[in-house]
Parts: sequence; structure tokens; C-alpha cells
Amino acid sequence: MQIVLFEDSGFAGLLPLTYWRAACELRCGGGSLLDHVRACYPEASITLYVRPEIVAVVAERTGLPVNIPPSSDDVLYLNARALLRGRLEDVRTPAAGWSGDTLVWADVRGPGARKFVPEVFLNPDLLRDMAERLPAVEAEASRLALVRHPWDLVHANAEMIVRDWERLTDRGQHGRVYPGAHILEPVRVVIGAGSRIKPGVVLDAEEGPIVIGRDVTIQPNATVQGPCWIGDGTVVQTGVSVRGGTSIGPVCKIGGEIEGSILHGYSNKQHDGFLGHAYVGEFVNLAADTVNSDLKNTYGPVRVPINGVEVDSGQIFVGLTIGDHSKTGIGQLFPTGAVVGFGSSIATSGLAPKFVPSFRWLTDDTDEPYDVDKCLSVARIVMGRRNVALTAAQERLFRLIPQIASRHERCAVRNGAAVGREAGI
Repeated sequence: MQIVLFEDSGFAGLLPLTYWRAACELRCGGGSLLDHVRACYPEASITLYVRPEIVAVVAERTGLPVNIPPSSDDVLYLNARALLRGRLEDVRTPAAGWSGDTLVWADVRGPGARKFVPEVFLNPDLLRDMAERLPAVEAEASRLALVRHPWDLVHANAEMIVRDWERLTDRGQHGRVYPGAHILEPVRVVIGAGSRIKPGVVLDAEEGPIVIGRDVTIQPNATVQGPCWIGDGTVVQTGVSVRGGTSIGPVCKIGGEIEGSILHGYSNKQHDGFLGHAYVGEFVNLAADTVNSDLKNTYGPVRVPINGVEVDSGQIFVGLTIGDHSKTGIGQLFPTGAVVGFGSSIATSGLAPKFVPSFRWLTDDTDEPYDVDKCLSVARIVMGRRNVALTAAQERLFRLIPQIASRHERCAVRNGAAVGREAGI
């Protein structure tokens, strides 16, 4: 079986998280959307169709063919934003599965299968024209969800942690659990080799499973509630409260209080402060006492500035979305549903703007572009501290992101004044 995961124009609704990666590389539960496809179709050969500017970095990261036409005339094209809960039982050939006006999958056979090239999927009008030639069916909602915005991943996270735990073939406890640590419902707690659970730690799996990867250290008196997934090499600091619905990617440092959030990987939040219903990209540093709000005082639905344009999330709980390589200063506060772009630095003494564009240097006294060379220099240092080298392909993409962001991001508003392209800057 051949599956092509395709990006469509909907990747823009997932910015700033998709500047640095394909939509299918975003995390939910214990892995990425791509990982969930692999789990549901272990026998399939997978190819990725992505935007031209990210081809090289995605090929490096995944090891899969990228933007290379499939060798077969029997292809299942699957939207890269599809969060699979199981195999698609309603697929028939030929046919196209739709969610509203969005193509979720197309099962195509014969020479026509090769006409669906990457450029087609990124052009909404051309894609609809070609896909409408196939018999249309409604995509099976019980088997997948179409991820449109970052909060869709956050709100599906607890469910996907449970599903990924159920798929595990090894649910053993291979690390060291010190005397004085407490495990509630140990049958639902997985501990990887080399991990250490120090005295006073409470792993509470009564409300859902807890999966701890390899070489994780959980320092004394930390509390972890399930469902929760903690990636390889992560350090959970003393006294931390990690609440249910949280996924932490590899090589993170965690402190303070975290609830219902996703940390993609290689990021730091190792001091006091609250992070709730948030999605944090890679190589982000949240300084001491950084706090985000995830609930309005009115308990009403949260509006989120996706690319600077507010979108009604329809959700009561929506926290911070912060792009890769961004940093905060000590005591930084974020309003409900705030968004920070790629490669920005925010260090104000009060509440940050609800939207901070990519590559901004923001303080009480300064709001100016962050020079890409300076940002790149910091990125090299930060990545090196995690024994990760910046590749040539990543550097090329890094330098392109300011130009790419200028095509997507609208102005921000600070202190009642417009800031950005629409303000003439």
C-alpha cells in the first residue's frame, strides 16, 4: 500500500508551528501525526508532499521520500493535517473523502493518480477541480479529526495519549524507582530504561496512563498526573506539578505547573510559572515565572490571533502558542490565547501583546525586528547545548522564514497602536 501525506493550504492555520516543519510532524499524544499514520498502516510505504521551502529539512528529519511522485498507480492521498484514530474503514476506490470543503483523503487508481502533484494540493481551486472528479463521501469522523489550528492538537492530546499507550507492546517499568516514590495504578505506568524516579515523586495514573521514556529524571517531590507522556532525556524538576493531558517531547526541562499542554521537544520551562493548554515549539526558553492565561474571566470562548487575525476557537480553554526558537524574559505574562511567532524575544514587565509576530525583539522600551543573523547565532548556541547541530538545510530555511512570515502575518496591536505591515512598517 502506498500513502502520500499531502500538505494543503490549511498549513497556514497552524502557523507559527509549521514554519519549521510539515503539518504531519506536529505532535499529539505520544507522537506526531505521521507517527499515528504509521501506527495505523504499518505495512504502508509513505511519501510526503510538502511546501517547496521545507522539502530539505523534512527529508532530513523523517528519512522519507519528499515531493517525489509515488511509484504506484494505487495511492491513498491523505491530508497531512489528519489526526488518525484508526484505519479508514470507509475508503473505497476511486473516491474522495471530504470534511466540509476540505479534502481529507483521495483514493486514486490508474494513471490519474500521478496527476496529483504537490503543487495541486497547495492550490485550493486546482485541488477542488481535480478532486471533484472523484465520487465524494464524507470523511469518517470517528476514525480521524482534521487539525485546523494548534488548539485542536491540545484538546485531542489526552485522548491520543491513551490510544498511544494502548498500542505499546512493552508496558514495563525498566528504570529505577527510588524508595519513597509513590505510583498509583502502576499497571498504567510505563518507565523506560535508564529513567530515575526520585523519592517523594507521585505518579498518579488513576485518571489515565503515564508513559515515561528512556533516560528521564523526575526529581524529588514532583507530581505527575495521567494521562501524560514524557519524552526521552527530559528532566522534571523538584516540586513540579504536571497535570493530565500533557505531552512533553524529548530533551525538555520542566518546572512549575503545566496542564493540558504539548511541548514539542528540546525546550525549557524549568522554573516556577504556569503553562496551560499551550503548544510550545522546539528550542523555546520560557524564563522563570513565565505565566500564560488559558481561561477568560467571562468563561467565554477564546479568540486566537492566528497570523495576527483573530479566530474564534470555540473553546473555553486556550493557552499560549509559541513558535520555535522564541524566548521569554523573567516574569513574562501572556493573555488568554496568545500567539508568539518564530524566533522572537519577549521581555516586558507586564502583559505581552496577544500576538507577537515572528522575529520581533520586544521589551517595554523596544519593539523592533530581530536580526536573523543574531537570532541564528543564538539558535546555534542553544542547539549545541542539547548536542544538536544546525544543518545547512535548516540554516537556509531559518534565513527564509522572515520572508515567508511576511506573506502570512498581519499587524500586531500594542498599547492601542498598530504595529507591523498594515501600520506601514
